[in-house]
Amino acid sequence: MAIIALVSAKGSPGVTTTALACALSWHRRLVLAECDPAGGTILAGYLGGALDGPRGIGELAVGELRDGSLESTFWSQLVDLDAPKRERLLLPGVVDPAQAGSVAPLWQRFADFFGALERGRPPYDVIVDCGRLQVGGPPWPVLRAAAVVLLVTRAQLPDLSATRSTIRAIERDFTEHRVPPGTLRLLVVGDGHGKGEISKVLGVPVIAKLPEDRRTAEVLSLGGTVRAGRPLMRAAGGLEVPVGALLDRRRARLAWPAQQGVPDAV
Repeated sequence: MAIIALVSAKGSPGVTTTALACALSWHRRLVLAECDPAGGTILAGYLGGALDGPRGIGELAVGELRDGSLESTFWSQLVDLDAPKRERLLLPGVVDPAQAGSVAPLWQRFADFFGALERGRPPYDVIVDCGRLQVGGPPWPVLRAAAVVLLVTRAQLPDLSATRSTIRAIERDFTEHRVPPGTLRLLVVGDGHGKGEISKVLGVPVIAKLPEDRRTAEVLSLGGTVRAGRPLMRAAGGLEVPVGALLDRRRARLAWPAQQGVPDAV
C-alpha cells in the first residue's frame, strides 16, 4: 500500500486516533509513523509512557544528521504494538520541542525511506500521522510522496469551512510539484452533513465516514483495552478496503515499475 498520509486542517478531528485505529485493525504489515511537527502523543497516551529510554523519529533525525545512520538504526527505533509479531510497528513522534528542528530538514529523506519500505523484505506499508497542516514546518514531502492522502475533517460547518481552504492549499502544492491527480480523499468523522453533500461542496470524494465513538477514542488516546467490536474499530478496519482499491487503481493507471535497493527489516 506504500504511504497513506493522514492530515487535518485545524482543531481536533482525531487524526492520531484514526491513524492508530487503522494500524491496529488492518490486515497487513504496517509502520505507523508520527510525523506531526507539533509532537507525538501515542507514547505518553495509548502506551502510557512505558518505554525503556528515548525512541522515535527525533532520535532517528539526530543520528541521520550526525552520521547518516537512518538505514542502520530505523528498526531499533520502532515499538511493536502487537509484540512479538512485528506486524504493527510504531515510529513515535518528537517529544522534545528541540527535536523538531532536527526533523524538519529531513522530511524528504524520511519520505523516500518510507516509500521504499513497501518493497522491502518483508514489505511494510506506512501510515503517516501528519497532524494539522496549519502549523509550522508541515511534512509536505511526505504528503507529496503518499499514494493516498486522507484529509480528516468533522462533518460540521466550521470544520468543513477550514477544510475547504486546506484542500486548496494541498491542490496548489500538488500541482506545483506535479503530484499525480487522484491522491486526495476526505475522511469524515462524526455526525453532521452527509458524505454526498460534503463531497459536492468541497469538490473532493469522501472515502468513508467514521462514527463518533468517544469510549474507543479515549482508550486510543489515554490507554486501555481496545475492543475490535467497537464502532470506531469496525469502521477503521473497513477503511482498508476502499484505500486498498484506490491504491490498486492508481498503480494500474500509472504502471509503477518495480524498484530495487530496498532497506530490509532486521
